[in-house]
Amino acid sequence: MIKNLIFDFDGVIVDSEVLASKAFAKYFSKFDYTIKEEQFYKYAGNKTVDVINLLSTKYNIEDKEKFANDIFNIVSEVYSKDLKLVDGVNNFINKSARNHFIGSNSNKDRILDGLKFVGLDKIFLSDRVYSFDMVEKPKPDPDIYLKVLNDNSLNIEETIIIEDSGVGVKAGVSAGARVFGLTAGKHWHTNRDKNELFDNGALNVFSDYESLSRAIEEL
Repeated sequence: MIKNLIFDFDGVIVDSEVLASKAFAKYFSKFDYTIKEEQFYKYAGNKTVDVINLLSTKYNIEDKEKFANDIFNIVSEVYSKDLKLVDGVNNFINKSARNHFIGSNSNKDRILDGLKFVGLDKIFLSDRVYSFDMVEKPKPDPDIYLKVLNDNSLNIEETIIIEDSGVGVKAGVSAGARVFGLTAGKHWHTNRDKNELFDNGALNVFSDYESLSRAIEEL
């Protein structure tokens, strides 16, 4: 029986990966780049600072600090207006009697602010929220998930990790846990291959919370 669920945050609980992509597209549009939001979806699951480093190299951006500041300002503006829950997550969590945790590559303050904004701060209390700034190595290393498991003495056989990115799935599998992939977030457009999740070790991949719920009940 599954007693514990560990959720990634961005793209699993809040539909924020598509907002981050919107922020990057908005930034580059100022310089006459014709880059669609979808082109940034592949970076989902990575720390924003790591994505900034990758894009700085790709587009020959010399002032990386200004680039980072501009992106974080745009992201904050977009989040404050458009942050929403992933379809189905609210109903799924409200019906669940399991223990719920978050393991994310975002920083803790941002996660807590996001939970408050979408009304889930009473479900995920601060001591059950784990972020990259609490461990030595972020995903794809397993440190975040190992910390959740160890801090809370969770039985790994009674635990499922829910992830939406190859980076996150790899981290969960490396921690020795079973990982279910979820493609309910809007960054999972129709042409995106869910084998990204299978190839990194996902036990199965679901397009919505309803089918995910049924699979968990069957374990």
